[in-house]
Amino acid sequence: MARLEGKVAVVTGASSGIGETTARVFAREGATVVLVARREARLAKVCDDIEAAGGKADYVVADLAERANCDRVVETVIARHGRLDVLVNNAGIPDKHMPTTRTTDELWDRVIAVDLTSVFHMSRAALETMEAQGSGSIINISSIGQRGLAGAAYSSAKAGVIALTRNIAIQFAGKGIRCNATLPGPTPTELNTPEAIATFDPEMPGVTARHFDLSVPEATTEDQAAAILFFACDESKAMTGQCLTVDNGATL
Repeated sequence: MARLEGKVAVVTGASSGIGETTARVFAREGATVVLVARREARLAKVCDDIEAAGGKADYVVADLAERANCDRVVETVIARHGRLDVLVNNAGIPDKHMPTTRTTDELWDRVIAVDLTSVFHMSRAALETMEAQGSGSIINISSIGQRGLAGAAYSSAKAGVIALTRNIAIQFAGKGIRCNATLPGPTPTELNTPEAIATFDPEMPGVTARHFDLSVPEATTEDQAAAILFFACDESKAMTGQCLTVDNGATL
């Protein structure tokens, strides 16, 4: 199928995990995909793979914790491709399940900057272009962590993403611009490998695990990308301000 034919889509955090898989799926669906992340070598490899498979890809290296970089990404996309139809705000970092009493100011500031403030800055920059076009779709990646099922900083950031999603949706309802969110559950990525988990807080993961069903299978990055694609394409053209949980029922 070609559900994104002719569209220009930006995917942040696209050098690995959910972002990388989403970029590959978007390219298969006909989009010109612009990948954004900090690691240039990884971005270049994913772009090469997409192009080798017949897709269209580009990349911009940026640390989205810096507002100027968010503006630069959108300006670069418009300069190179002339429009911006889909923005996937996927860039994020974990907080290692640090509870409130063990969250340092530095950890709080960094997680909020990447996981929430960059979503605001990227969306604000993209909305100017989308409003001029009269069309666009923004998909923000929140998390089941927004229910408090992570550390203090990550849970707070992901809850904020949902509120921001709804605020944007309310502002642009009926104007051709949609904003929705997906809420991934546990998904195998490099952020939660056994080696990464070994660096987590020794207490909080066990506490949060008592509040959802760990016996269900984990979702895959392909599962997450499918939900993101749904919000990106016209199949969801009447949906805005909605949150889609992708966790195999772990938090029902």
